[in-house]
Amino acid sequence: MAKTINCEHRTADGEACNECDSCRSFNEGASMSIFELDAASNNSVDNMRELVKQVYIPPQTGKYKVYIIDEVHMLSQAAFNAFLKTLEEPPTYAKFILATTEKHKIIPTILSRCQVFDFKRIENEDIVRHLKYVADSEGVKYEEGALEVIARKAEGGLRDALSIFDQLVNFTQGQLTYQGVLENLNVLDSDYYFKLTDFLHAGNLSGALLLYQEIIGKGFGGQHFLTGLCEHLRNLMVSLDPQTLKLIDGGDALRVRYGQQAQQCGLPALLGWLNTASEYEYKFREANNKNLFVEVCLMKLATAGMPQG
Repeated sequence: MAKTINCEHRTADGEACNECDSCRSFNEGASMSIFELDAASNNSVDNMRELVKQVYIPPQTGKYKVYIIDEVHMLSQAAFNAFLKTLEEPPTYAKFILATTEKHKIIPTILSRCQVFDFKRIENEDIVRHLKYVADSEGVKYEEGALEVIARKAEGGLRDALSIFDQLVNFTQGQLTYQGVLENLNVLDSDYYFKLTDFLHAGNLSGALLLYQEIIGKGFGGQHFLTGLCEHLRNLMVSLDPQTLKLIDGGDALRVRYGQQAQQCGLPALLGWLNTASEYEYKFREANNKNLFVEVCLMKLATAGMPQG
């Protein structure tokens, strides 16, 4: 945005031309009209007063001086107050871009003077599509399941997804396999939860306990296991209704699998399992013998449908 508003010859669709002096200096990292400030480490009144002094010096090149303040919610109350007057009556050539992940921490007098853009999480399918484009452009070999794991791990952040992708490409010499990504990111394969749910549905306690021990043997802790189980059961409940099946993060094949298992289990069983698993996940930190605690949880889940007494 900072680059575009200073462009001297914007294109018909409003994008920067990348050819004028302003665009070239920006691309080379030498722009004298764009300034970035990390409010997390520059959050004092003195830092803000120094910024205000710079604001009133007209731009040497370009039409606007653009100040990008990242993590703006980290500014102290006094720093916000020192900034308020300039934000209320800025010079005509000054533009401010305030970036934050915690908008509620910005004082109302500042927020009311801003045009607010709320950025939503990027859908996993869109992240996978972009990672495919990057991988194809860079000649990286990949399995689609590996990219889906990266997208889920990034939790809606494309920058995080690209960072994870880059690290894994370097670590695996450009060979991204599903199993390799799971191991490197310490992610538990969803197949385990599908198998576990089948055991619970069949009342197969021994199968559930042995599967849990296999998971523990791979280096995953009980908290990690219970959190993943709750997420899996939630996904199954969402999958009961075709209208909410789209809420599942993943490809069509994964959604079909969730839908099939959800119909096999039914709502009463899923709701009971989720209540029990959530209760045990919440109390996990208080347990002294954590492995036994998880095993008791599995015992309750596997015997939930059996007659008592």
